[in-house]
Amino acid sequence: MSEPGRFLPYGRQLIDDADVTAVTETLGSDFLTTGPEVAHFEGALCEVTGARNAVAVNSGTAALHCAYFAAGLGPGEEIVTSPLTFAATANAALYLGAGVRFADVAEDSGNLDPEAAEAAITPRTRMVVAVDYAGHPADYDALAEVASRHRLTLVADAAHSLGGSYHGRPVGTLAALSTTSFHPVKPVTTAEGGAVLTDDDEAAARARSFRNHGIEPASDESAEPWRYAMQNLGFNYRLPDLQCALGRSQLGKLDRFLARRRAIAERYREELADLDELLLPEERTGVASGWHLYVVRVTAGAEARRTLYLRLRERGLGVQVHYLPVYLHPYYRRLGFSPGLCPVAERRASCSLSLPLYPALTDADVDSVVDRVRRAVRGLG
Repeated sequence: MSEPGRFLPYGRQLIDDADVTAVTETLGSDFLTTGPEVAHFEGALCEVTGARNAVAVNSGTAALHCAYFAAGLGPGEEIVTSPLTFAATANAALYLGAGVRFADVAEDSGNLDPEAAEAAITPRTRMVVAVDYAGHPADYDALAEVASRHRLTLVADAAHSLGGSYHGRPVGTLAALSTTSFHPVKPVTTAEGGAVLTDDDEAAARARSFRNHGIEPASDESAEPWRYAMQNLGFNYRLPDLQCALGRSQLGKLDRFLARRRAIAERYREELADLDELLLPEERTGVASGWHLYVVRVTAGAEARRTLYLRLRERGLGVQVHYLPVYLHPYYRRLGFSPGLCPVAERRASCSLSLPLYPALTDADVDSVVDRVRRAVRGLG
């Protein structure tokens, strides 16, 4: 068994020699950025997800910003989304001068509840943004019906779920636009990075322009072939060739990474299921989770969660909380949001802990996590 006190974070990257070679070969090429590796990586993303278009950008946040812009979100409009997510899901709407309405989540999955989402829609709503919490794809059939009924665009924040599927359909094809993240703790990494995935060619073109300052080729290049034109106020969200090379190498291992994540999640389920102190995550029928996070809920509530967090940290487990509901952050409180808005999300957030889950964990590491958790829960509540 691994050393009992060896620190194990909740997530980390797995980089091998092939990844290093991919990056160093790009260092010796003619292009460090805006070169051929970008298109190669985007093509690989399309192949993996089944999406017709992939637009690589330099963060998951940038991907959300690009997707919302591509979908036409603007000042005075709103999105409806889950509060159980990283702040970027909501922030990206604010960047465009739009507002956010938070709707509650389902008790079992932590994903946006379709009925709550529909109840939150107003005449200003432009988009419904699902979040695949912890890697578990949201209820896309029901959310698509809601969006269609109200003539809204359905967007998927799939930062956690690359490689997962929903009733046989892969993540990346479940909404009009989907976004991913390639942060080091995500399914694959480019160090930092993200992408917009869509079958809508026009939306993809808008996202590509937006990631490059809003610049597009001039409409008539015959007289002045060097010309280009800034059509919109965009941003420098380009992802360099160096990082695209790393991402393409990582994508080749996605199936192996996911198989390992699933094996670890199954091992936790087998070894921790008898603990009354913990409620373990499950997959809904027809859903294959990306298992980005393994989020357990402490049944005795918030104070017991705090005790367990401290005990596990003392034992060398880098457990984390995912997430404080977005509207409870001080910035959003200053916008007028207050506790009680989404009681299921708040209840889940108050008792949740993420255990270590990443492909580099060895069987001995998993044994050690199980042992430390079982020891730490004694006497809780």
